[in-house]
Amino acid sequence: MKTEIKQLDDIRLLVDAFYAKVRQDDLLGRIFDRVIQDRWPQHLGKMYTFWQTVLLGEHTYYGNPFGPHAELPVERKHFERWLELFHQTLDEHFEGEKADEAKWRASKMAEMFQFKIAYFRDSGQKPLV
Repeated sequence: MKTEIKQLDDIRLLVDAFYAKVRQDDLLGRIFDRVIQDRWPQHLGKMYTFWQTVLLGEHTYYGNPFGPHAELPVERKHFERWLELFHQTLDEHFEGEKADEAKWRASKMAEMFQFKIAYFRDSGQKPLV
């Protein structure tokens, strides 16, 4: 049964189910495993606090979401797949306003990250972070 995203346990379910898909994905899995290596518990914890801050307004994430992505070997197809898996996960488990907001925010974040990664690649500059 689908529920609304209301609390941290819902965020944990979203993040855990989503990254289980990512890790099994032919396009994304190797990239994430290469970067994260054996630090999956730390990464998942950071994602819990990120989405808790974004969706629930509970300010538990203090970081720079773009920084770790700035020099990844990713392009449009990777972001499209990331969004596809994220939306699938939301649709499988959740409904309501927060689920819609999560889709919208993820789409905007993917769009911004693509733009910034392309800018830094094309300009030869490095991000300040």
